[in-house]
Amino acid sequence: MDNLNDYYDVNLKKARLAILKESDLFKHVNISLQDDQPMSELFAQGKFTHVINLAAQAGVRYSIENPRSYIDSNIVGFLNILEGCRHNKVEHLVYASSSSVYGKNTKMPLNPHEGVDHPMSLYAATKKSNEMMAHSYSSLYDLPTTGLRFFTVYGPWGRPDMALFLFTKNILAEKPINVFNYGKMMRDFTYIDDIVEGVVRVTKNTAAPNPDWDGDNPDPCTSSVPYRVYNIGNNNVVELSRYIEVIEEVVGKKAIYNYMPMQPGDVPATFANVDDLVSDVGFKPDTTIDAGIKNFIDWYRDYYNI
Repeated sequence: MDNLNDYYDVNLKKARLAILKESDLFKHVNISLQDDQPMSELFAQGKFTHVINLAAQAGVRYSIENPRSYIDSNIVGFLNILEGCRHNKVEHLVYASSSSVYGKNTKMPLNPHEGVDHPMSLYAATKKSNEMMAHSYSSLYDLPTTGLRFFTVYGPWGRPDMALFLFTKNILAEKPINVFNYGKMMRDFTYIDDIVEGVVRVTKNTAAPNPDWDGDNPDPCTSSVPYRVYNIGNNNVVELSRYIEVIEEVVGKKAIYNYMPMQPGDVPATFANVDDLVSDVGFKPDTTIDAGIKNFIDWYRDYYNI
């Protein structure tokens, strides 16, 4: 389901859908998460065994400009997902969280077994809320839930408001690129195919109670109920300046840099500990930025006929 809102280019969303609709196994339903009656009907009719929720109002910066849309989509909408799963005996709910939940945490690599109580944006707060809401439903209704904290996802068909898209567009057009924190940002860039592989594997690995969970020393990412949280990141931190250099190499043009201070709500570094993902589902993202960026730019040139 996708409501095809205009947060970014609707034509890009429709072009993605056109590819998916080539499969007889795919059906698109155009409704919004926060519309409780259509959501209830969707679950009742679908009789889903598994649900993967990647729908949300995304973006740290937009959450400063339009906070109410995050409550509507990410809180009210997620409640509707949980209610649908509860009332229709869904076997496993997998949902997108975000590395943004780590907020002011600075101990690297960022570990899901550490607490995340200091979000730096409303977007991050809604994602943390999703994890807490999921735990309550796992506890009350024995609903298996797994949250996935994605780390800086990039690749073909990505969002036009993300750095790779903006950088590529402006470098090709010989326009300046905005480089925040004067280029001293560190990111765990994770290629889309690795994210998809992680989601599929985790979906097949139904969340179960941790028999060693101890309420006197509570582990944040497991529980005595069927609840799990994982990081999905490349486990390989890269400085933003190096990321831009790779784009320049692939595009064949130099960027015009517009250095700027850190933006409100942003963090200087992300770096994922993925030990649990490796031990539980046998998967570790490993696509290099050299390969991933080339794939994106090849797609970009083809899609925009450049």
